[in-house]
Amino acid sequence: MDTIIIKRIKDGDAYFTVLWSKIKKAEKYDINASVPAESGVFELYYMDDDKRLNLMYIERVWFGGLRSTIRKLTDPELEFDPKWKNVLSRYDCYYRYTLSANSRDMEDVLFYFSEVLFPGLDRCTSSGRYTNIFLNEESPEKFDTV
Repeated sequence: MDTIIIKRIKDGDAYFTVLWSKIKKAEKYDINASVPAESGVFELYYMDDDKRLNLMYIERVWFGGLRSTIRKLTDPELEFDPKWKNVLSRYDCYYRYTLSANSRDMEDVLFYFSEVLFPGLDRCTSSGRYTNIFLNEESPEKFDTV
């Protein structure tokens, strides 16, 4: 399965399908070997003591690429924020990603996620190109963010 964002436009609305990569445990050598150095959207999770995945981070990457960003954000030795450093030191971290070469599409996908996951926080803005944004997720594990 390709790990890309697909967009369809109809009547001024955007319909995105996010095809996620497999969720993998964050191990620096594996990240260096398997994550592409391309632009895209990624999610970071940590597995708590009850063996549940908890969303830590969802973001888009344009410059620098997914590989270097995921690698940095999952290494407690490279993290400066004490809160995240503690989480990374205490729990196993997992990630997944999808590729996109369109920054404005990634902006709209993140806007959708922020509206659903963090309503009212004004965390992200849409590109303003569409009246409505709809999103569907597909992943090998049948695991959806929303």
